[in-house]
Order: sequence, then structure tokens, then C-alpha cells
Amino acid sequence: MTDGRFRIERDSMGEVRVPSDAYYGAQTQRAVENFPVSNLRFPRRFIKALGQIKMAAAEVNADLGLLDPEIARAIVLAAQEVIEGKMDSQFVVDIFQTGSGTSTNMNANEVIANRAIELLGGEIGTKSPVHPNDHVNLGQSSNDVIPTAIHVSTLSAIQEDLEPALSELLAALREKSVEFMPIIKTGRTHLQDATPIRLGQEFEGYAGQVERALQRLSYAKAELSEVALGGTAVGTGINTHPEFARRVCEKLSQLNGFEIRETTNHFQAQSSLDACVLTSGVLKTIAVSLMKIANDIRWLGSGPRAGIGELELPEVQPGSSIMPGKVNPVIAESLLMVCAQVIGSDAVVATGGQWGNFELNTMMPVVAYNLLLAVEILSNGARNFAARCVRGLRATEKGPQLVEQGLAICTALAPEIGYDAAAKIAQEAHRTGRTIREVARERTQLSDEELDRILNPEVMTEPGRNIGPAGG
Repeated sequence: MTDGRFRIERDSMGEVRVPSDAYYGAQTQRAVENFPVSNLRFPRRFIKALGQIKMAAAEVNADLGLLDPEIARAIVLAAQEVIEGKMDSQFVVDIFQTGSGTSTNMNANEVIANRAIELLGGEIGTKSPVHPNDHVNLGQSSNDVIPTAIHVSTLSAIQEDLEPALSELLAALREKSVEFMPIIKTGRTHLQDATPIRLGQEFEGYAGQVERALQRLSYAKAELSEVALGGTAVGTGINTHPEFARRVCEKLSQLNGFEIRETTNHFQAQSSLDACVLTSGVLKTIAVSLMKIANDIRWLGSGPRAGIGELELPEVQPGSSIMPGKVNPVIAESLLMVCAQVIGSDAVVATGGQWGNFELNTMMPVVAYNLLLAVEILSNGARNFAARCVRGLRATEKGPQLVEQGLAICTALAPEIGYDAAAKIAQEAHRTGRTIREVARERTQLSDEELDRILNPEVMTEPGRNIGPAGG
């Protein structure tokens, strides 16, 4: 029944007016009316994962003799359109909805069912010959579909976006490490001058952080590969075929190019989101690493005259609306904000993970949103930082010029004359404005040749020939 703009649909609670051109149905419309909270929706990758699950489920149910082959084919075709993004406008439910994500699961069921009905020549909204629950949701529950979609979509985002982005950043940092290895500069600890270090060694450290970020992602991926599908409502597997989940997981693996396997413990998989919490923690760790790298580079490029000024950052845009010629480290600052957001998203995911009440977690939508947001912006931020900042970095002469003026090179004197004597030389050099070499020439019996050997900055950047206290 329609009045032009709307059609009347019925669900278990009664009649609902649904826009006449909508592929979603009564349960989705109720959710739209119940949750007018934000403009936030599940991202494209999550909707794609939902479509994949529904398509694989239809194929498996048909293979098991549980679903009419003609209906299954129509569901598969409709689900493929969801996978391809052709139905994105029909996924209209707010993130802040029922904690199980039931509204979004039914959104998918209704869209696919109505599109399948249309493909079979029927009238959308009639639930005939394709029913959203009886056919599209056959062998499934929102309680196992939604956490499975979270895992599949996050795995996809990590493999397709984040790992390649971090690999690009790693390559850029390694290139700069090699380029900058000949450059000796002053190290810094506690924001104070320390013993010399090679600029390339600093970048070697940055590269090591990204390398370990990729290693940590592999741990997260292993956790995410195990999914809840097959547990249905509470983990017992009621109303599903014993072979259903395993076969669907095999198809999901083929579709995505990475392993998806049924959990060995459905009760933990549905009552908790521990794998999501772990993954979010890895993303937060990566964000902390990238924040350190971006902020170091930002500081090393400070100036150009009144700052550290050991690096020149690429000039990508004017830096000030009032100060002509000013150029700011905007790419680094963009990444810093990305990292701050990822750390904040982790707080949401960790909080959401705590709401595993008995047999079901009830914060799955907001966990999914924040997890996927973190992966997306980390990917984009890392790739942009590599391309528009790191690859364009140039070393200045300022770092090497300051080495001889540094006080911490007195560390190399300690094995020769003792810690206390070296400290007195450093204190006098600081008080008088002279160099360590100049004061040592006066206060020790060491020859110029010996001082040249001991105070050689290049030697100080490697495990030393002289053994003694190194400071902190």
C-alpha cells in the first residue's frame, strides 16, 4: 500500500511508513526514527564486509540445501551491489543505535531482500518471494554477523591501506637514514645537549619504530582473523547448520585474500571484543610512535634562525596570514592531530570493550566506527607524511657546526682523566664560553694529537674504544 511518497510495511510491531523509493524496510525505518543522534554512519568498508557475509551465506545455504537456488542467486546479485557500493545511500542508520548493531544488520537484510525481490520481478516491501529474516539472514544473528563484519572490514583496511602506507613511510625514513648517515650532530637527552650522534642514526631509530609497527600489526591481524560467525544469538549456534560458519569463512577468505576462520570459542567471541581492543591498542601504539617521529622532525626543522634548524622541511604552503614569508611544519602537525585522534578513538574502543555483558557486547557499532576511523586516518596520515614531508627533508650545516661547541663531548674525556675532572672542564667551558678542546688543552697533559683522537666526533657515534661512564 502506498500514497506516492510512502509505502506501508508491517513488521512484528505493526505498520510503518517507509519512503516509497527506499530499498530498506520497516525495521530500518524504525531505527532511523529511534536514533536521530548524529550524521555518523558505518563506513564503506564495513558495508562491503556486510555484503560479503550475506553473499557468502546465501551461497553456502544453497549448497547445504537450505535455500532455494533461485532465491539464493537473487540474494547473491543484490549482495554484490552492496559490496560494490551501489546501495550505500540505503544504509541510513546512525552509529549510535542498538548496541548489537541489529538495526544495521536488518538494514542490510532489508536492502538485499528488496533488491532481490525486484530482480525476481516482485514488488519491494512485500517480503515475497525473498524475506529479510528467513532468507537473507538464514543461519545468522546480528550478534555474530556484526562482530564478524568488524573483524573482516578492519583486516581489509589494515592489509589494503595501513600496511602499504607504513611501508611507504618506512622506505622514506630508511632512505633518509642512508642519506644523512655522514652528518654528525649533537644528540639530545632531557632536551639538553648530549654526546654526538649521526643524523642518519636518528632516522634509523624512526625507521625502527615504523618497522616494529608493522610487526605489531601482524599480531593484531592474527587475532582479527578469528570471527564469531556461527554462534548466532548467544554462542550456542542455534538455528544454523554445523557446516555453515566454516564454509562461509572459506568464501570470505577467498573474497578478501586473507584468512578468515571460525572461532574455537563462540562464547568469548560474542561476549567480548577483546580482539578489537587489542587491535586498537596496536593502532594507538603506532600513533604514539608516529607522534614522536613527526614532533622530532618538527623540532629539528624549527627556526629557521632562532630554532634548532638542523633540518629544512619542504615548503608546501604559506604559514601565516600576518607574517610574510613564514613557513610552518604543517604536514607534521597534520599527522600529530591524526595521532591524537587515534589515541582518543582507542579510549572509545577500550570503553566499548568493557560492555560485554554476559553473552553479548553492547557497544559494537561505536567500536567498529572508531576502529575503522583509526585505521583510515593513520593510513592517510602516514602516507601523506612520507610523500610531502619526509622525502623532501634536507639537512643543514647547523648540526655539524654545533658539535665542536657542545659540552657533552667531554664524555669522551672521562675514561682518560676521570669523571670528576671531565665535569670540571665542562663546567669551565660553559662558564667561559670556550670549547671543551680549548679548556682541556689547558687543564690536562693531553697533547693536541691525543685530543684530536679522543674528541673525534665520528668515533663518538659508535661503541667507543675507550670505556667509561657515558652519562644520561
